[in-house]
Amino acid sequence: MYGALLLTTTAGLFTALGGILAVIKKPTQKAIAFSMGFAAGIMVTISLGDMLPKAAEYYQSAFSKSMTVLVVASLLFMGMAIAGLLERCVPEQLAIAQMQQTQNQNLVHSAVVMAVALVLHNLPEGIVTLFAGISNPDMGVRLAIAVALHNIPEGMIVAAPLYYATNRRKKAVMLALFSGLSEPVGAVLAFLFVGKFLTPGFLNGLMVLVSGVMLWISVAELIPTAYNMDKSKTTIVGVGTGVLLLLLGIKLLS
Repeated sequence: MYGALLLTTTAGLFTALGGILAVIKKPTQKAIAFSMGFAAGIMVTISLGDMLPKAAEYYQSAFSKSMTVLVVASLLFMGMAIAGLLERCVPEQLAIAQMQQTQNQNLVHSAVVMAVALVLHNLPEGIVTLFAGISNPDMGVRLAIAVALHNIPEGMIVAAPLYYATNRRKKAVMLALFSGLSEPVGAVLAFLFVGKFLTPGFLNGLMVLVSGVMLWISVAELIPTAYNMDKSKTTIVGVGTGVLLLLLGIKLLS
């Protein structure tokens, strides 16, 4: 148990490492646009290329094809609806009181929404890593390494826009750390209080819900905000880079 918890915690802390890397030097507008496009590419690809197919494969073993499509589509759209409500719940004026520029307010809003989305993404990830480490230590190590590697860019994409908008390194790194610590905290709480309810069906359903959340935030929040930062092709290059790198990562770490 303790070894698996250490693996999960270490993997979660790599978001803070990404946050630290993001605030070493204040990024330019092009860099922010690229990083937010990159984040969108990562989130879309991990949703459609990894989480969704695995969940669909599980449900297909339990239901007919038509029922599988219905279940997955319903959960996916439910996740998108949750994301839409989540976006409305984060105030547009969440920026520091003296901040007046609309662009900076939008960046702070995007950073917070993205952090909340990553918390939702990291919760099932942490649960799976913990339970894998308990049941099979070798598998737990491999999974923790994969999670840690993709947590670095996650931490960067949360911290970079917040640092650009507020010029506060500590706040930016702490937000990245917060999103990563949801992995071990969520995993331990799940293990202690609802462990018996964490069936494969429940976890796969949660993955589809989170996929919907991430797809909505990528398309409705990250890409428009990034394009407003820099109206050249920087955002599209970032999206393409995120897609290609994550596809490569899925292939290498599968």
